[in-house]
Amino acid sequence: MPAVIDIRPAKAEDAALLIRFITELAIYEKAENEVVATELDIKNSIFGDDSTTSALICSINNEAVGFAVYFFNYSTWLGQHGLYLEDLYVSPQHRGSGAGKALLKHLAKIALSRNCGRLEWSVIDWNEPAIKFYQSLGAKPQDEWVAYRLTDKALVDLASS
Repeated sequence: MPAVIDIRPAKAEDAALLIRFITELAIYEKAENEVVATELDIKNSIFGDDSTTSALICSINNEAVGFAVYFFNYSTWLGQHGLYLEDLYVSPQHRGSGAGKALLKHLAKIALSRNCGRLEWSVIDWNEPAIKFYQSLGAKPQDEWVAYRLTDKALVDLASS
């Protein structure tokens, strides 16, 4: 019997599951110590009344195997919103099952239903399996752009300057 892949919107009750997947992703990316979010943080930030973020849970035969977290951004050049994929993760034992492609296909449908001009994300530069997977779907790297980030003291210092 073929595997049944199901994708559904995450609910506040999924916060513990999301933290588990987030931690697994961080371990894979060799950054486990950078995860400071708690289950309560996830409940408040993704499922709070003023949240602009959404999450999906992917299951195979009723077993949760992965997730995606996304939000909408905006392109002034296109004059359209875009969908930004913050995280996509499938448990190692379920990679190659079609779950990752199913999550991206689901996100593409959301993007089109909201008249988004693009679906974009970042991938860590050493993650060759993910890069090959994304390129197999037709995704193109944006090598001309360099990501920048302000956090912690630098963010506070700028805001208070």
